[in-house]
Amino acid sequence: MRKLFIFGIALVIGLLVVTSCVGPSFYGRTNPYGPGNSYGSGMMGRGMMGGNGMMGGGWGGYYPNGNSNAKPITIDQAADSVQRYLNAWGGKLVLVEVMNFAWNYYAEVEEKDTGIHAMELLVDKYTGQVSPEPGPNMMWNTKYSPMAGMMGGSYYNGKAPSDVMPVSPEKAKEYAQKYLDTNLTGLTVAEADNFYGYYTIHTLKDGQVEGMLSVNGYTGAIWYHSWHGPFIDVKEFE
Repeated sequence: MRKLFIFGIALVIGLLVVTSCVGPSFYGRTNPYGPGNSYGSGMMGRGMMGGNGMMGGGWGGYYPNGNSNAKPITIDQAADSVQRYLNAWGGKLVLVEVMNFAWNYYAEVEEKDTGIHAMELLVDKYTGQVSPEPGPNMMWNTKYSPMAGMMGGSYYNGKAPSDVMPVSPEKAKEYAQKYLDTNLTGLTVAEADNFYGYYTIHTLKDGQVEGMLSVNGYTGAIWYHSWHGPFIDVKEFE
């Protein structure tokens, strides 16, 4: 157990060092769409772990026991898994919606008292296992991700995490649309959901959900979520 603990700490430190070393240049060029250091798909977007990489089509897309005829869980079963996962927060967090994608279920969670979006979760389509979504949810979330707390302190200068950020929701949508016009033509943006440290915005094709991206609320950086696969349907919760 001690060796496993030490290995886990070393892994986190290694990720922090690599990210700090390659930060702005790794995300892309200087951001022509707004303030900040960079734009692009990010470490787990179309770059290192996106597309067909580590968190591309294989994320949640395996078949138990190698059985390609395995039946995925339903969207309601995925929601039940998320509800059990949220029990650890003692009723402070509530499920807002579950989106059904080809490679996983995606869940948005918000704070019950404030209505501010708290975290993004993925649900394995075959096992029902719930895990924090990679990308902005882990790296930019200034309240619910310990990793972001260590890496993102300079974003808010040690102040208490807030959903009020230098990049407004309107500006976030503007930067996101310019990014899509350059990289994924034909797509448009929906409303921006406020998280602590960033926004997540659904992308639309012909008025229908296609996927999503996130915009850093302090730098304006763009991070496209490339690990979901094609959109299927969605269920909202009150």
